[in-house]
Amino acid sequence: MSDITKIRNFCIIAHIDHGKSTLADRMLEMTGTIQKRDMHDQFMDTLELEQERGITIKLQSARMLWTLKKTDTDKKIGEYILNLIDTPGHVDFAYEVSRSLAACEGALLLVDASQGIEAQTISNAMKAIEHGLEIIPVINKIDLPNAEPERRAEELKSVLGFRREEMIFVSGKSGINVDTLLDAVIEKIPHPTGDSTKPLQALVFDSFYDDHKGVVAQIRIFNGELDPAKVRARVAKILFSQKQTAVDPVEVGYLKPYMSVSPAIFTGEVGYIATGLKDISLIRVGDTVTTTDAPAPPLPGYEPAKSMVFAGFFPINNDDAPAFREALFKLALNDASLNFTPESSAALGLGFRCGFLGLLHLEIVKERLEREYNMDLLVTAPSVEYRVKLINDAKIEGTVEENYDENGYFIVRSPSELPDMSRIEMILEPWVKVEIITPETYIGDIMTLATSKRAIYKNIEYIEQSAAGATLKRVILKYDIPLSEIVTDFFDKMKSMTHGYASLDYTFDDFIASDIVRVDIIVNNEKVDALAFLCHRNSADRMGKNIVAKLKEVIPRHQFKVPVQAAIGGKIIAREDISAYRKNVLKGMYGGDETRKMKKLEKQKKGKARMKKFGKVTIPQEAFMAVMKS
Repeated sequence: MSDITKIRNFCIIAHIDHGKSTLADRMLEMTGTIQKRDMHDQFMDTLELEQERGITIKLQSARMLWTLKKTDTDKKIGEYILNLIDTPGHVDFAYEVSRSLAACEGALLLVDASQGIEAQTISNAMKAIEHGLEIIPVINKIDLPNAEPERRAEELKSVLGFRREEMIFVSGKSGINVDTLLDAVIEKIPHPTGDSTKPLQALVFDSFYDDHKGVVAQIRIFNGELDPAKVRARVAKILFSQKQTAVDPVEVGYLKPYMSVSPAIFTGEVGYIATGLKDISLIRVGDTVTTTDAPAPPLPGYEPAKSMVFAGFFPINNDDAPAFREALFKLALNDASLNFTPESSAALGLGFRCGFLGLLHLEIVKERLEREYNMDLLVTAPSVEYRVKLINDAKIEGTVEENYDENGYFIVRSPSELPDMSRIEMILEPWVKVEIITPETYIGDIMTLATSKRAIYKNIEYIEQSAAGATLKRVILKYDIPLSEIVTDFFDKMKSMTHGYASLDYTFDDFIASDIVRVDIIVNNEKVDALAFLCHRNSADRMGKNIVAKLKEVIPRHQFKVPVQAAIGGKIIAREDISAYRKNVLKGMYGGDETRKMKKLEKQKKGKARMKKFGKVTIPQEAFMAVMKS
C-alpha cells in the first residue's frame, strides 16, 4: 500500500503554446519515467493530430517517481509518487481542463516568458482557484532571446496577485530548474486525503477504447482501494454507479504514461481500469466507481459540457452509416465534450447532429473520424443553438419535453428545426462575454472588428506597465457579443490583424432576443435543406450573396441553365445563374431558308426546357464545404 503522504496529484495549465507539453517531456525524462533514448517531442501528445499541429487536444496522465533530497520544510526526504495530468490550452478544450482540476490537489500555472499572460492564463487560473487547488506560478522559456521573465513576474503579481518568491523560473526545453520545480510540487502541493478503510469511491475523469481490453476508465481514488482479487474473494464486482454497470476487470494499473499493470490501486492514487466492456454506452466520464457488495455514495462528478456550435455529420456513402455510428460512439468515449443526436436529410441521408465547444473542436473531431476510423464525411455549415418563444407558449406537434428549455422555449440547433415564422413570437440567440488581451497598438483595429460583429463594449483594463512604470503596454478589452459572430471568422481575423499577439477567451452569458432569419438556398428551384442557415437579418444579404457566388463556382454546369438563389421566406435576396452547355445545332447547315435555322433553335429550346423540368442537379461535396467555410 502506498503512503498517502508521499503522493502528489497535479496538472499543468496554461494558454495554448506556452510550453506545457515540453515541460511535461522534461519531467518524464528527469524522473526517469521515460528513458532519454525513447523520448521524442510532445511525448504525452499521443494523437497524430497533436503532433502535427503542435497543440494538446486530449488530457494525458503519467505516474512519475521523484526523490526529494533536501527540504526546508517538514516534508520527509525520500521517494514520492507524482501523478501528472497534462491539459490542453485552447479555449475549445476547456472541458478537458475542468476534469483534470477535479482529479488534482495542485496545479502548475505556466506563463511564457516572451508572451506573458494571455486570455486562457487568467481563465484557467480562475478555474483552479474555484476548485480550491494550490497553484504554483511558473515562468517558462526563460532561455529564449526575447524572454522577459521579470516583466512576466510583475504581470503575475499585478493581475493574479502572486508573490515574487512563489514564482519558479524554468525552461522546459533545456531543463533549467525543472528539478527545483519537482521539489516545489512535493513541498507546496498538499497530499491527497482519504480513508483506505472506507468502501471504494473513485472518480472516472477520462476514458478511452482499447480493441483488446474494451472500455478503459481513468480514475482517481478518493476512498478505499481498488483490488480486484479482494473484490472477487468477497464474491462481488466493480460497480459503475450511473448505469449500475457491474464488471470483473480485465486488469487495473497505472499510466506511466504507458499502461502498466498493478495488482491494486490505493487511496489518493490515479490509475486505470480495463473493463473488457464492448458496449461503450455503459460508462461515462464523471461516473463513480465502487463495489457491488459495499456501494459508496456517488461523487459530484462534472457538469455536462455545454455545446456552443452544432453541425450535421453525414457519411458520403450511406452504406457506411452503421460504421459511422460506432465510430462516433467510440470517439465520444474519448471526448466527453462531444454530443450527438441522429439526424436525417433528404439530400444527405442518415447522419448525426453533433455539438461542439467551438470550431477548432469541430475540425479536430472531423479529422479524427476520417483518420482514426477511415470515415469519408460531409459536414454541413456550423450553427449555434437558438431559443424560440412560440405564440401563446404553444407546443410543436411531435416534440418531447427535452426539446424545450426551463423557460418553455423551443430549442433550435439546426435551420430545419426552426418552426414556421407565423408561429414565432421571438427568437433568442446566445451571447457570450469576451475578454481579448492585446498590445495597445492594436486596440483600434480590434474595436473596429468587434463593432462589425455586433459586439457591445463593456470595459478596458490595463494589465502591464513598462520598466519605467509609465507607458501602458497591454490591455484587456471586454465585450458582450453574439456567439454566432465569433464562431466563424472572428478569431482568425483578430489573429491576422494583430500578427498573432492577441488572445481571446469567452464564457456563455445569456440568450437575448434578436432579429434572426432563416436563409434558404434554392438550386434549380428546389430548396436544399442541408445548405440553409440561420443568421441576423442585417447579415443575411451579405452572407446570401457570398454563398450563391461560391456555389456558382463549385456546382458543375449542366445541359440547362441552373439558377442558384438565396431566399428569406418568399423573398429572393441573391441570385447567380450557372450557364448551360450549348450544342451548336446549326453546324453543317448551309444556305436555305432562315426558317430552317429557327426551327432547329426552337427545337433545342424546347428540349432544354424539358430537361430543366425533369433534370436533376448534382450538388458535389465541395458545395457543402464552400458553405461551411463561408
